[in-house]
Amino acid sequence: MPDPGSPLLAAPALVPRPAPRRPWRRWVLAGLLLGLLGSSAYYLRHQRQLNRYARRAWATLTMRYLTGHESTPLLAGYSVHGIDVSAYQGHIDWPRVAQQQVRFAFIKATEGATLRDARFARNWREARAAGILSGAYHYFQPNRDGGEQADLFIDTVPLRPGDLPPVLDVEAPRFHDVAELRSEIRQWLEAVEAHYKVKPILYSNYAFYRRYLAGHFDDYPLWLAHYEVERPALPSERWIIWQHSDEAYVPGIRGTVDFNVFQGSYAALEALRIAPPAPPPAKKAARPNSFRKLLNRAAELVRR
Repeated sequence: MPDPGSPLLAAPALVPRPAPRRPWRRWVLAGLLLGLLGSSAYYLRHQRQLNRYARRAWATLTMRYLTGHESTPLLAGYSVHGIDVSAYQGHIDWPRVAQQQVRFAFIKATEGATLRDARFARNWREARAAGILSGAYHYFQPNRDGGEQADLFIDTVPLRPGDLPPVLDVEAPRFHDVAELRSEIRQWLEAVEAHYKVKPILYSNYAFYRRYLAGHFDDYPLWLAHYEVERPALPSERWIIWQHSDEAYVPGIRGTVDFNVFQGSYAALEALRIAPPAPPPAKKAARPNSFRKLLNRAAELVRR
């Protein structure tokens, strides 16, 4: 029997096994690195727009804490400032808004072929009562008949002399055919112009206008939305109103609102208003008889 201390009965030595390879870790790290680099490049390219989205998200989250007293400084270099509103702004204290150098307001009236803005009637009445030069706008829905959309606007908006021209807001990107879109837009513009006897204003954002509308509606005044820029990219002679922000604060409105400037004086803005109907032509007064005709008539009476 072998001796218990014999090497034959000794426990075998434990040889360390090599750690198993995990190549997936390298792939994960490489993916994370590429994702970080890609995200950084995307942010550097689109940082203005991403920052804007972040500000708007923050404003939405903190809206319940707003008081309606917040104020955004007016854009320097312009003397005529205005806003545009819809039911999204909720209840508006128009007399207070009028105290903030807001000289004009465009109020959403209709959208598509069936939707009327729930707060249009109240905003329309109170803005004008506060002395703010007012106009109404329609949000255009592609793939809907332009004539039907015009009829809805006309049935809803009682424009009268002294009001600003009607506005067509064209920016919804989902449509089937650009030629059909342009045709329906022109149908709305022509129907509304024929009814109110004033040329409507066309509103759009810079990217949409440049891609789909430029060169097709140059006979209509342009209201251009272009954010995060020092000035619109279009030449100044192409636009009359610039919407330079959609995240401004005006005392009297709880939450954000669109800020606009008019390119020109307040008198020039007033000149855009719907004019009163022309008076009927005066009847021409009968021309008095000349002295010679009177003499001839007297002579004729003497001969009789």
